[in-house]
Amino acid sequence: MTTAHPGPAAPAYFSHGLAARTSSSSVEIDGGKVAFWTYEPLHAGPETRTILVIHGFRGDHHGLLRVADQLPDMRIIMPDLPGFGDSEAFASGEHSVERYGSFITGFMAALGLGPDTVLLGHSFGSIIAAHFVANHPGTVNPLILINPIAAPALEGPKGVMTRLAVLYYRLAARLPRQLGLALLRSPLIVRVMSETMAKTADRDLRRFIHDQHNAYFSAFASRDSLLESFTASVSSHVAEVAGRLTLPVLLIAGEKDEIAVLPDQHRLAALLPDGELKVIPGVGHLIHYETPEPAASSIRSFLKDHPA
Repeated sequence: MTTAHPGPAAPAYFSHGLAARTSSSSVEIDGGKVAFWTYEPLHAGPETRTILVIHGFRGDHHGLLRVADQLPDMRIIMPDLPGFGDSEAFASGEHSVERYGSFITGFMAALGLGPDTVLLGHSFGSIIAAHFVANHPGTVNPLILINPIAAPALEGPKGVMTRLAVLYYRLAARLPRQLGLALLRSPLIVRVMSETMAKTADRDLRRFIHDQHNAYFSAFASRDSLLESFTASVSSHVAEVAGRLTLPVLLIAGEKDEIAVLPDQHRLAALLPDGELKVIPGVGHLIHYETPEPAASSIRSFLKDHPA
């Protein structure tokens, strides 16, 4: 195993202890390489849990590092989803929510992760995690969703922007390869996206967020796999399986989230048989970058209330 580097601007936004906890490895699942990172607890105790983290669309394991850093008493495992980061795309089959669920099954089996594993999903990862749990009850316990996609992306006020994004990804997939990749990896488009989602007024933190998106937002395997994943991200949501999530579920929402808006989070929480909603004020869809401390505090408290 090798030591992973947390990425740009790491000294300012990551603890010195994070590197000591970190190891990287890979495993072959269904004929494809999956890269993953493990963050061992600095001080394991009776409340130490293993948390499997599923990142969001166009992200990789770097996105949740600040949250992992705030949980030094937990064992955290973060794969790059197939088609993103250092993981290969699926060798066969679409990059759909169902296929990613099958990936979780294979990944857990390969690492020997049992039903006491905590599953955490962010954004698109919340859709994958929720559908996986709905289709495989008893496989993990409990479930934590950060900035969960609580309602259909193509409906409501944000539907127009979602349709524009659909056109963007379809166009990029149909253009000649180099032109299509240039469009998808355009620094200007990535920066506009980053500026739109960031809510903090802290200039240094905004710079850090932009650096992270610039470094990792364009690490995808191919235009086809990216389009498939994007289509999956706007075609499903958590609420459609909420009634089947019978285990304890923690929702961590951002007050100013314009992608997963707060009214939808309250409606989702009401649909859950055993749900709890924590709202972090002043933050949008980037809880994992902007407010990792209160997010980690909510996670720790929730796990204490729901021991293995």
